[in-house]
Amino acid sequence: MSDFWSGLPRPFFALAPLEDVTDAAFRRLIARHGKPHVMFTEFTSADGLMLADAEGQKKLRRKLIYSDTERPIVAQLFTAVPEYMEKTARMVAELGFDGIDINMGCPVDEVVRQECGAALIKNPALARELIRAAKKSGLPVSVKTRTGYTKDELDAWLPELLAEEPAAIAIHARTRKEMSAVPAQWDRIKRAVEIRDEMKSGTLIVGNGDVGDIADARAKAASTGCDGVMLGRAIYGNPWLFAERAELATPAEKVAALIEHLTLFEELLSTTGNFAHMKKHFKAYISGWDGAKELRVRLMETENVDEAQAILSKVALPAIGE
Repeated sequence: MSDFWSGLPRPFFALAPLEDVTDAAFRRLIARHGKPHVMFTEFTSADGLMLADAEGQKKLRRKLIYSDTERPIVAQLFTAVPEYMEKTARMVAELGFDGIDINMGCPVDEVVRQECGAALIKNPALARELIRAAKKSGLPVSVKTRTGYTKDELDAWLPELLAEEPAAIAIHARTRKEMSAVPAQWDRIKRAVEIRDEMKSGTLIVGNGDVGDIADARAKAASTGCDGVMLGRAIYGNPWLFAERAELATPAEKVAALIEHLTLFEELLSTTGNFAHMKKHFKAYISGWDGAKELRVRLMETENVDEAQAILSKVALPAIGE
């Protein structure tokens, strides 16, 4: 199978995997309005895909729904068991994904307790074994991680990963301990590029953390020398993020995008998704004009897609700035 990473422009811009946010519905919406150079699924438990009952499998597999409009599309997996990684990676390959990404940066306690996510920073031998296991799928393997666990360990941690020659490594420029409580330290992304070059590695370095928009991403890529930039929180309420629109979205466009988002959620995830996850998006879409707060409060009281769309379909556009 071909490695799509080598064909990406420099710098390239990626949509970060955001749990309960960048699901199949939102990714498809983004692909329609402003497609990034590469997209990632929400992170998915390889353990669950191997061990869950039929109902659990159904819920997990919804994370692996994608369309050709999202290509190249990468499935992000997490586990601390190489056997499960190998089997799930082969499954992902059979589903037609373009790549596999291993989460080695999630700071959430529940994930860390399973020795997954950021916990792998403390166990380089296992991290390397997981990369080798995923590579058996034949797909290009990338890693998303952080600069360290309780302190910055980039100079020791990154060479361990590079030794396995993954296609790309995305680095969130904070430690696990820092979570998102401090500004991302982009000088460490520059250092990551230096380490990669010192090792004469072909692995691509992707910077992540506190990127506001594509202009900001370009500036950060230029100042650090990284090959690509991953954007996450900036996508909230802004499916046009990667389209680099000069003008801000109008209230009417935001309402229309939310209606479209709700329609895609109903189409793709109504039987397995949780409508409460859609409510995470309401504030992002419905803000910035007189009456937006009142509309948002009404939407937050809805219990399903039909109720939300009924409210939105009756919004008087002249009253919200059209």
